Amino acid sequence: MAIEVIKPGLATTVQDAGRVGYYNVGIPLSGALDQYSFRAANLLVGNDENAAVLECSLLGPELRFLDDAIIAVTGSTMTPKLDGTLAATGEAIAVRAGAVVSFDFMRAGARAYIAVAGGIDVPVVLGSRSTYGLGAFGGFLGRKFAAGDVLKTGPAPAGARAGRRLPAELAMPLPKEVELRVMPGLYYHRLTEASAARFFEDTWTVAPEADRIGYRYRNGRPLEFCPRQQPFGAGSDPSNIVDAGYPYGSIQVPGGVEPIILHRDAVSGGGYAMIGTVISADMDRIAQMQPNYKARFVKVDLDTALAARADRQQRLDQLRAALR
Repeated sequence: MAIEVIKPGLATTVQDAGRVGYYNVGIPLSGALDQYSFRAANLLVGNDENAAVLECSLLGPELRFLDDAIIAVTGSTMTPKLDGTLAATGEAIAVRAGAVVSFDFMRAGARAYIAVAGGIDVPVVLGSRSTYGLGAFGGFLGRKFAAGDVLKTGPAPAGARAGRRLPAELAMPLPKEVELRVMPGLYYHRLTEASAARFFEDTWTVAPEADRIGYRYRNGRPLEFCPRQQPFGAGSDPSNIVDAGYPYGSIQVPGGVEPIILHRDAVSGGGYAMIGTVISADMDRIAQMQPNYKARFVKVDLDTALAARADRQQRLDQLRAALR
């Protein structure tokens, strides 16, 4: 089966569960930024939950389906249209050969996931079909889509059928202001006590530069670092350190001005102090934040982070039970 790209949207790429096991050599996870919505889309169409899908950022594509297909759209409220007629999100829908699927504007959230029964058929690179844009590999020719591209899909699984719906209580929440739970990081002690308190007191705003590499936040009060003697091998800015590894979800604040949360396409190390790390259970929330959405950072400990991870796993289990 094949799909023709008429309009590519703003930044539509092929993504799956991610490329695990290569972070130590500088190759990031990649994969769907909102892993929960990505898995929900696959389960709706009867795919293995790790199958490759289309990830759309802020503006959806326009696609012509050259064969009959079953698709599902999850994540942001980006309503699909079949030949101009509105269809449903969070539901497996049948698409006839020759039909054009387009999308309304995203009214909430930042990323939508389009699953096609059979998955998007692109080469597996280092164990994953995900696109890594900075490295220009994986996905469809290592890049986001362009008009005229033709995508292949695999054969539809036996369980594929139209009409399967995502229960409303299991859909991804899409608030315009969120709390992001943070564990203090290896260099948290470098902040002054007053500045560290301000970081958790202020409300921060997503900047326009937010993308798959990192989410930048602004409009909080600048952070101050404790005085120090510049270490050999570190930059002169107080936020610089001797190069170190960056955990997924870590927060750096270049110059103490605008925090950046490193996401799934971020580099694996560098010379900025990591003042904390957003817990894994909250990373999907970041993926659905548009520019100008608000965030508050909440300080938590390891026990809280582990409990949140268990709660997220339980919710995924509920999703699987509902859609299989």
